[in-house]
Amino acid sequence: MLLLPLWETITMTPADADDLLARDERAALDIYERVIRPVVGPGDAAKYVAVAVESGDFELDPDDYAATDRLLARRPGARVWLMRVGPAAAYRMAGAGRGTGA
Repeated sequence: MLLLPLWETITMTPADADDLLARDERAALDIYERVIRPVVGPGDAAKYVAVAVESGDFELDPDDYAATDRLLARRPGARVWLMRVGPAAAYRMAGAGRGTGA
C-alpha cells in the first residue's frame, strides 16, 4: 500500500487554502511573540526563523534554507511558516513540507 503525505491526498478549494494560510500565519505570529521573541537577541537580527505551526518548534539561521531543512528534519511534513527576526520581513513563505519527489 502506498501512503501519500497528507498534503497530497486532500483537495482544497481556493477559499479553504486561503483560510488555512491565514490560520497558519496567525499561529506562527503567536508562536513568535510568545516563544521566539523572548529568546532572540540583537545578534539574531535579520536571521530567518522557520516555525512548525502545529507544534511550535522552530529553527533559527542566517540561511532560510538551512533553518527550514533542520526544522523539517525534526518535524517531517510540518507546515512551515518562514519569517525574519526583527521589525522588517524579507519575505514570508508558507508551505506544507517537501514531497519525496522522484
